[in-house]
Order: sequence, then C-alpha cells, then structure tokens
Amino acid sequence: MEKHVDIVGAGLAGSEAALQLADRGIHVRLFEMRPDRQTAVHATGRCAELVCSNSLKSEKPDSAAGMLKAELHALGSRLFDVAQTHRVAAGGALAVDRDAFSKAVTEGIEAHPFIELVRAEVTEIPFEADATVLASGPLTSDALAASLGRLTGRRHLSFYDAAAPIVMADSLDHGRLFRQSRYEEGEGDYLNAPFSREEYEAFAHELVNAKRVVAKDFETRELFQACQPIEEIARKGIDAPRFGTLKPVGLTDPATGRRPWAALQLRAEDAHGESYNLVGFQTNLTFGEQERVFRMIPGLESAEFARFGVMHRNTFIDAPHLLDADLRLASASEAAGRLFVAGQLAGTEGYCEAIRSGLHVALGVYASLTGAKAPAVPRQTVFGALLAYATDPSVVDYQPMHVNFGIMEPLAERVKNKRLRYAAYAERGAGALAAYVDDLRSQHLMGERCDG
Repeated sequence: MEKHVDIVGAGLAGSEAALQLADRGIHVRLFEMRPDRQTAVHATGRCAELVCSNSLKSEKPDSAAGMLKAELHALGSRLFDVAQTHRVAAGGALAVDRDAFSKAVTEGIEAHPFIELVRAEVTEIPFEADATVLASGPLTSDALAASLGRLTGRRHLSFYDAAAPIVMADSLDHGRLFRQSRYEEGEGDYLNAPFSREEYEAFAHELVNAKRVVAKDFETRELFQACQPIEEIARKGIDAPRFGTLKPVGLTDPATGRRPWAALQLRAEDAHGESYNLVGFQTNLTFGEQERVFRMIPGLESAEFARFGVMHRNTFIDAPHLLDADLRLASASEAAGRLFVAGQLAGTEGYCEAIRSGLHVALGVYASLTGAKAPAVPRQTVFGALLAYATDPSVVDYQPMHVNFGIMEPLAERVKNKRLRYAAYAERGAGALAAYVDDLRSQHLMGERCDG
C-alpha cells in the first residue's frame, strides 16, 4: 500500500527527512514557500540553504560535534554525504561551499521520483497525508505558527538570533593578517586579524556605542547564548569578547613573534577562498555601522562586505511539554498524533543537529507507517542526550540546544581529566551507536535507497 507524507519546510531537517523517507519508497510532498515568499535572511529559494555560517563544526571524534557527525555517517545521512562532497578547508571543522551544497541538495530532491517539491506557503497545518512533518524552521511564517498555536493550545516562543558578516578576500589587507589555525604551527585554514591593546580598546568602545537595528538592550533570556551579537557580548565588559570570540590563545603573530592582545578569525566561505566569514561576529548593528566599526579591525580597513550581518526572530515550540521521544506531537487527537516536528522548530539548535533531527523523524515516521518499532536512541549518544533534554517535561525555561557534553549521561566512573573524559564519552557513545544501528537493522528501518 502506498504511503504519503507531507513535509513543511525544505531546510536542513525537512530536506533530510524527505530524502530519507523517499529512499524508503514513501511518497513525499515537500512544501517550501521560498522563493515566492522570502525570509529576512535567506538569499535563494534553494533547499537546505545555510544562512548563518558555513561551518558544520568540529570533526574531532572526541568532541560532541564530532560524535554527532559519526552518527550521521553511521545512519546514512544524505545531507552529510553532500557536505563531505562540497567541503572547504576549515582546520579541524567541517565547512562547506554553501552555494554548491544547497544546489546539490536541491537537485537531489527535484530529481527524486518519490518527492514532489511544492513551491507554496503553508498557512494551515496539513493533515491529508498519512503523516505530517513540520520542519519550517526558526523563521516559520506567522500564519503557520498561529495554526500550530491553535493546535497545541500553547503560545509559541521566540528568541533573537544573529548571523555574521562575510567579506571579500581581495578587499583584505593580507599584509596585516596572518594564516594560522589555533594551536598549530605554520599556515592553517584561518586568517587572523591581530589587535594591539590600543586597537582593541578603541574598537570595543565604538562597538558598544554603534547604532543598532533593534535599538534596545536585550535581556539574556531573549538571546540564544551561542549566537549573541558581538556588541551584546562587549556590553558585558570591555574584555568579554577578548575571552570569547576574539580570544588570542593558541595564536602567534609572525610579525611580532608573540600572542596578540586579541584576534579575529576569518574562515573561508567558499571552496576557492574568495570570501571569508567573520567567525563569531553575529551582529545587530546597522549596515552602515558594520562598515564603519568592523573596518577598524586590523586588515579589514578596506573590507568589501559580500553580506552584512543580520538579526532575526527565531520561533520554536515548548518541546518538553509537547513532543515525545519520536518528536511526535503528544496529543489525544488522532490527526495531531500524526504530526511530527523536526529541526530548530523543535529546539534542536545547529546545522548537524537539524540534519540529525530530520533523519530521526524520518525513521519514526517510517516505523509508524510500516508497523515497525523504532528503537530508542541511546542517551549515551550525543543526539540521544539532546533528545532526552528536549523531551524532558521537567525542563523549564526551554531554549534551543546544541549537542554538548553538559547534557550527557554521566560516566559510570568519574574521570577528572577533561581530555580523557571526552574520549571516554566518545568511546561509550560509539558502542551505543553501533548497538542502535544493529537494532534499526533488525527492525528493517535502515533501508536501501529507492530510485523508482
């Protein structure tokens, strides 16, 4: 019997879910309102467009981000495969050429015989299909958010997020910048702009006094901590950026042979190194002020901005009180019980987290449609820990969360050394992941690609 699933939103989570379900022979209608209705931050109508950074974070196997990538690889993530194909140099991180990445994902979706890509805004949650997945992301339209609010009976929540600027490589003063990855000798994958103490203090003073788009001092609870605007960080104290985004540790300026007072890192935005992202420089400054203030950074005096930083509202639901472990809406209503939520709308913050969330929902939907029993994701894996946090009813003041070791189940024996502790988390997680994959195979949920 044919099964049909509607997915709203062709971002990272929605695209991954669509491809996973279609590969298993499920007919998918994938709705995307872009380009007919754009958001404040998207530039194209392509699927899986990256709007903040082009980095998918660390690949170190003993890091939380690295463990998450191991999960994506083991589970056959389609978008993770595309990211590997279109990666750009970024030290120990996985970064992609964002244009090539989104084009490849879009082409894969448009060519799949089991996916119909519908270019239209969805204003009411559709329940015509056998299951529905909401993956409309942090910029869910007001109409769809209102529909979700009516269904859940709970007011949706929002916070402010920010994206960093991108500058053209040929507009930078490479005589002042130096290439080095943190803690590594010789040339690395990052350009570094070194500040003297005087340069830094002058910059920090202008930063906190510059004109902002949203002219208010944001409360800490309104801003997702990992994406706070650089000026908001500086507002906490003149040295706050120097101990965070602008920390100079692990760097040696070849011009002086010493560690700089502070340093901005710039990461290649595309495979050819024609543009660079100002790492950690999410901002709410007006475009004119971004030009004025950010050109005070050594080496950026004549910077040409390919994209200015922007700030926008993010929408997410109260997942701990609305969703079960399959990210399905917990409801007595039969129709609502066929509704799943994936990606940042459910509070799984981060690119790889969104991809993994879409994959997880696809497995849950497929299991529900075929009568299989989806095994629980082990809490010893990083996504399992994130999922447990995101669906724990005892969690209050819920905020979107990245994978991190702070929410991991404690080790059986305490390990004081941080490096050894993280390695132990990774080893334990790898064993749990292998067992989880075996369980999926035993339930015939891993699946083989279906090309029609």
